[in-house]
Amino acid sequence: MARLLPLPAPNLHVGFVHADDVADALVRILDRRAAGPFNLTAEPIVDAGELARVLGTRRLPVPAFLVRTALSAAFHTRVVPTEPGWLDIGLRAPALDATRARTVLGWQPEHRGDDVLRQFVAALGHGEGAPGHPLLHPEGGPARDPGGDPANTP
Repeated sequence: MARLLPLPAPNLHVGFVHADDVADALVRILDRRAAGPFNLTAEPIVDAGELARVLGTRRLPVPAFLVRTALSAAFHTRVVPTEPGWLDIGLRAPALDATRARTVLGWQPEHRGDDVLRQFVAALGHGEGAPGHPLLHPEGGPARDPGGDPANTP
């Protein structure tokens, strides 16, 4: 990992939620027959500085258009698998507010958002993941569900 990670300025604000907390919310939605949408995110919302710290580097603030240009070049030369549109979405998406899930469902995530990010990055670093998505199933990772459930084996 580079010592400096160029991340877009202005600052990013990203929410993370653990799959177990999502499952808990879904059970609550079904049990209560709750209608309508629910945002699910755990506190704290992670900013660019924390993202860089979790990745073991320091943030280098760079204008967003330069980050997008570099990402586009890296994607088109097959250096990275991430299309630049994902950066556009990330920069424009507002931070989620899970107040409705907390009040209507009585939902409270058990896992902190920054811990979820740390666990995710650590799993990628160890080659762990899950089938179905290239980011979650890195090259060289296990070819089965990390929980060992044979029903999830590809």
